[in-house]
Parts: sequence; structure tokens; C-alpha cells
Amino acid sequence: GAEYLGELEVANIGLPSELDDGVEIELVAEEWARTRLPTRPANSHKGTFGRTMVVAGSRNYLGAAYLAATSATRVGSGLVTLAIPESLTTAVAAKAIEPTFLPLPESAPGIVSPDAVDLVFESLPAYNSLLVGCGMGQEKDTKRFIERLLLSGRTLPPTVVDADGLNTLSQVDYWWTRLADNAILTPHPGEMGRLTGNSSRNQDRITAATSAASRWNKTVILKGAYTVIAFPDGRAMVSPLSNPGLATAGTGDVLAGAIAGLVSQGLSLADASALGVYLHGLAGERVRDEFGDTGMVASDLLPTLPTVIRDLR
Repeated sequence: GAEYLGELEVANIGLPSELDDGVEIELVAEEWARTRLPTRPANSHKGTFGRTMVVAGSRNYLGAAYLAATSATRVGSGLVTLAIPESLTTAVAAKAIEPTFLPLPESAPGIVSPDAVDLVFESLPAYNSLLVGCGMGQEKDTKRFIERLLLSGRTLPPTVVDADGLNTLSQVDYWWTRLADNAILTPHPGEMGRLTGNSSRNQDRITAATSAASRWNKTVILKGAYTVIAFPDGRAMVSPLSNPGLATAGTGDVLAGAIAGLVSQGLSLADASALGVYLHGLAGERVRDEFGDTGMVASDLLPTLPTVIRDLR
């Protein structure tokens, strides 16, 4: 287990390639990540790097919206729009100054109205990726909004579903038959257990993730020490990084925003998922090197992400 592993290095030990036949698990390596970084042409403009819509936040979780939207910006998305309950816009905008805002109608202060989904659908054709769920809460009207947005059968851009988006799905029978296949799901073990109806804590993590991805026909990122990224075709990638300092509120919002930001720049669902996990993990390593793994906070990752990308290039 993670508690017995020191520093993990990948090396070629000379086994013949034919012995790899049938092996569908790959470690996310530095060189792999380097070759997947989005290009940054000199003659670019903000439209070159895509547009990300982040639907997030509620009266109890303003920080989640800030973290997710800023993370998408920090990995290079050209324009990020934060769709948030309208009464929260001023407070969040005081901290998140780069995103634009789509204030959403409310059913109560800080709680999105189910009818707000129409405004989101009107705006979505201009966006290259969508993130839903960070800090949205589980109020009845919020769950109705999320269900209408994700399960209506309307065309959506590639969509990252996190946190309360996942919690809402878990309460809908056969949700995966109604959710578009261009979705990336980012559960931690507790959310994974709710989605599957079984506790993944007592199951091999790779088996749990690959079985779910195949059954649901979705990309599944099972977070934790050595995060597993599983794809519908049965393949999986595993992060070589584990950091107890990341076991703190908000780091999942940063990861979800990073993945959505990478998708907006044209990366495939698979590449954006694995690269986002790797960049997030590397940023965590750097923050731990500076502060130690006690007292790290999610916002420490935000200014570190672009330096990780710079050095990886």
C-alpha cells in the first residue's frame, strides 16, 4: 500500500515487448505528460485556447467555485465563465477576478433554481468544455437543476462531473444510460461507493475504476493515493504520485477545474484526464516541498500549476 512505498521510479528492466500483450494498465510518466501538453502558438488569441463553463458553488461553498474556475484558467483555458447563483456573484468576483460570470436565477439565496438550466443551455454552444458540481450542495432544487442539466438528453460539450454532480447522479436509477458518453467522472472513494452501490474501499482500486468505466461507458477518475484513470475500453492509467497533503478540502475542485480547462484546449477526454491528474499531483509535490504536508491548502496549488507546466515543457 501507499504507506509502505517510498519514491516511485519507472525503469525499463529489459523484458521483451511480447510479454506486454494484454496488459492494459499504464503509469502516467513524465515524458508521456510532456508530449500531451497543449501547444501555445505565438499568433494565438484567447479563443485559440478554448472556453470553459464552470457551474459551481452555493451559499455554503463559495470557495469551491473560485478554486475550480481559477484552476481552469491556470492550466491555460482561454476564457472561463463561472455560472453561480446570482446572489453570490459579487462575493466570488471579489476573489476570482479573471473569470466572466453567468449569474443564475435562485430559488432561495445562494441556491440555484431548477429553471436556471434554460439560461445555461442558451449559453453552452459557445463553450468547449463544461464542469458541473463543485460545491453546489444537495438541496432539492439544486439536485433538480443538476438532473435537468446532465440527464435531459440535450447536447453538451465534453463535461466533467464532480462532487455534488456525482452525488445527484447516484440518486437516479440507471443514470449512466442518460448521461452523455463525453463525460468525465471524478469520484473519491465515498462518491464511487454511492455511484456503484458498493463500497470501493474493500475492492482493488484499478478493478473498481475499470469495471465502472466499462459498465457506464464513461471516463472515471478514482481519486486517492495513486489516482486511477479508467477508460470505457478497459484501459487504465495510474498516477505515480501520492501526497497526504492533498487530503484537504478543495483539492478535488482544483483537479476538476484543471481537467475541464485542458479539455477546452482540445485534448481528448483520456489525455485531459490523465494529464490533469499528473499536473495536479506535481503541483502538490512542489507545495509539499515548500510547506510540508501538514497545513497545505487547495489554493496553494493554483499559482503552482503554471510553473509545473512551464518546467515540464
